[in-house]
Amino acid sequence: MEQQQQQHFNIVVADETHFHYAETICEEMAESAKARGTGIAKRTPEYVREKMREGKAVIALSDKGEWAGFCYIETWSHGEYVANSGLIVSPKFRKSGLAKAIKKKIFALSREKYPNSKIFGLTTGLAVMKINSELGYEPVTYSELTQDEAFWAGCKSCVNYEILMSKSRKNCMCTAMLYDPADHYEPEETQQFFEQKSKVLERLNRIKEWKLLRPFMKKEEGGSGSVRSFLHHFFHL
Repeated sequence: MEQQQQQHFNIVVADETHFHYAETICEEMAESAKARGTGIAKRTPEYVREKMREGKAVIALSDKGEWAGFCYIETWSHGEYVANSGLIVSPKFRKSGLAKAIKKKIFALSREKYPNSKIFGLTTGLAVMKINSELGYEPVTYSELTQDEAFWAGCKSCVNYEILMSKSRKNCMCTAMLYDPADHYEPEETQQFFEQKSKVLERLNRIKEWKLLRPFMKKEEGGSGSVRSFLHHFFHL
């Protein structure tokens, strides 16, 4: 672990010279989703290469030239929304702080390319939520995300797609987070919120998972009592 902490990484905007890493990146994305048991939208090597070609991805390499991590940008609703998607770190380099460094790099690239766009993400992991909060993201309801059909179509390959559709795209296993350049808290504030309420948030995520996975769950009256609604309210007190 100590050796990993001292590992140096070169995190750059990906281009054609990184095409040969595309297969490995997609394989690691699939394996990571399988291990978590939650799933993410699948991406093909061709799709990853296209993001590299467009300058809409960042890649991390070790000081020995080994692939270490990756993330890319997607745009929705004619550029009104931007998503930093497909964050993946090689198992060899996990727990080294690399995920946070990649997120910061792709966030900066998104702000540079799309300064007026809202940046959002869907995640099941508290670690990613913590990183997002340090950048100024806030937890939001799904209604505050893009309603672009192409975005939601990307969830079809996720193992939780049936849950998403059964909830009319208003709720699922993932937590939605958003950075709005026109109206947002400072990163110090959102980070403080997360640190103060992370244990409560973890408990709420477990409650949400239990509720959504119950095979014969009764609909909550009016939907106002959902865990997601409570979470949204909780973080905006």
